[in-house]
Amino acid sequence: MDEITALAGWGNFFVILGSSAGALIGLQFVVVALLADVTTDTASQQQQQASSAFATPTVMHFCVVLLLSAALSAPWHNVQGPTTVVGLIGFCGIVYSLDVTRRLRLQNAYRPVFEDWLFHSFLPVAAYVLMAASAYEARIHAHGSIFGVGAAALLLLFCGMHNAWDTASYHVFVARNRRRNEVE
Repeated sequence: MDEITALAGWGNFFVILGSSAGALIGLQFVVVALLADVTTDTASQQQQQASSAFATPTVMHFCVVLLLSAALSAPWHNVQGPTTVVGLIGFCGIVYSLDVTRRLRLQNAYRPVFEDWLFHSFLPVAAYVLMAASAYEARIHAHGSIFGVGAAALLLLFCGMHNAWDTASYHVFVARNRRRNEVE
């Protein structure tokens, strides 16, 4: 079987993922803009640390899914091009996710619980490792390795969705009540 035909049946999958990621990036911008109106100046340093640890990585995961979807929907003539792109994204994602883990530990606006570590650190690192490993594996089994790339992209999309919901609900149910209590 020709190596490049390994991508042939995945077009719709990556179009759906990429479209979803693009829409969710837009929604994140709306949420951030709305939250900017309700924040206070006294907590701005803590909020910047928390945003760096929680909000920015969520948008980055959506951007990675969008980039990956675009790259794997391109009309490649051989498997080396997409394999290189996926490998680079996987490697850079591992480094970035480890930095996010560091930022989670350093920020003091919010004390992360197990679920936060799982969705903001462990699962994204696992997704990027799977992506990098799949790119490496594609040299031997191009057809089978695309399942790893698809699973990694879907995992990043779900992590981003979870994290976006978690952030929005935190601001609606916890931070808003805190601000009300400060005013009273």
